[in-house]
Amino acid sequence: MEHEKGLFRTSPEAYGEQYRQHLLEQYKLFVEAADRVSARRTSANNYLLTVNAFLVTLYGLASSLGQNKAWVLVVPAAGFLVCLTWLALIRSYRDLNSAKFKVIHELEEQLPAALFDREWDLSQRGEGKAYKPLTHIEPYIPLVFAALYVILAVYALTVQPANTPSSLNAPPGAAALGEPHFLNPEN
Repeated sequence: MEHEKGLFRTSPEAYGEQYRQHLLEQYKLFVEAADRVSARRTSANNYLLTVNAFLVTLYGLASSLGQNKAWVLVVPAAGFLVCLTWLALIRSYRDLNSAKFKVIHELEEQLPAALFDREWDLSQRGEGKAYKPLTHIEPYIPLVFAALYVILAVYALTVQPANTPSSLNAPPGAAALGEPHFLNPEN
């Protein structure tokens, strides 16, 4: 692993008279870069939310058609994998944003005002009751979807819907093969 280098490579005296001006420009560019990461994160969350909504809809269609039980297992498995990927992306964006804001705080030590650091202090560094960082809350969304996929897969494995082709061909009053007895109103 390479040795960590400090943020400042040149002293103001060695750099020259434009040091402060260039430092401020770098700060502005870096804050914009941090904002773009947040925008990409929001975009990724919206995309993965849409993918999950599509998969839940696909599950509903597949289970209502009752043609192939594999779909009602494949869709939750795929959704669960999407949720794992989503959680990994959330962690990755959180780590990247944390690193970016550490750099921003270091840069602010050389500027007249430390706006982001002060805001972070006022929000109790995300540990208080007034403010919870998005990275503390957003993992719940893929976890809820993952739990839903587990429930749907368990349901598909344990309960065969009454409108499947096997139940449609069953003689009147008889339970279809594989249908749990508690779903048959005559039991």
